[in-house]
Amino acid sequence: MSNTGIVKNPSAPQVDSAVITKLRAIPVALLSDQLHRNCGSIGLIPYHAPAPMVGTAVTVKTRGGDNLAILRAYDFCRPGDVMVVDAGGDISNALVGGIMTLGAASLGLAGMVLDGAIRDVAEIRQRTFPVYARGVTHRGPYKDGPGAINVPITVGGMPVNAGDIIVGDQDGLLAFPPSLAATVIEKALAQEQKEHGTIHAIREGRWDRAFVDALEARCAN
Repeated sequence: MSNTGIVKNPSAPQVDSAVITKLRAIPVALLSDQLHRNCGSIGLIPYHAPAPMVGTAVTVKTRGGDNLAILRAYDFCRPGDVMVVDAGGDISNALVGGIMTLGAASLGLAGMVLDGAIRDVAEIRQRTFPVYARGVTHRGPYKDGPGAINVPITVGGMPVNAGDIIVGDQDGLLAFPPSLAATVIEKALAQEQKEHGTIHAIREGRWDRAFVDALEARCAN
């Protein structure tokens, strides 16, 4: 670990590729339901063409509008990783734009998540490379630091640790430790099958809403 300019910690082990493959096929909403529906980011928007994102988190903490730590963090990212950047929600200056997101894609990253601003949005929207951010501005970044790599961060109110699984789709983002993956996947797939049955029933005109009576009966007010 270095304390000069940018704090640098090693990247955590990558999530097993079989787990990544399974998660790519499951909507974030279903995964969220298995984590008590109170996890996930708020206020971060997907700016890319629709495509799922799943990978291992490489975390970055930086000053708002400054991307020096982001530039260094590329050296800590492996193919399949997602760079997750905590810039405190500041949108005064863009952290990245078309060039840096293209560079990330060329290195094989699975996506970028930035609690800050981006620019070159028209270009980014034409690609399927996942880019999530809080906002947009034409004002470019500073490159002065300081920052930290692979430290605990928060993006959109969601805690993220280096090595967490991070998933995203058009509904939003969710992060959780790999130790929960097997249980979350199993429960999400079971819920998916149940929902398919409900959809089939609706299409056949036999949607049973008797459960509403029980819900209403337990209502305290």
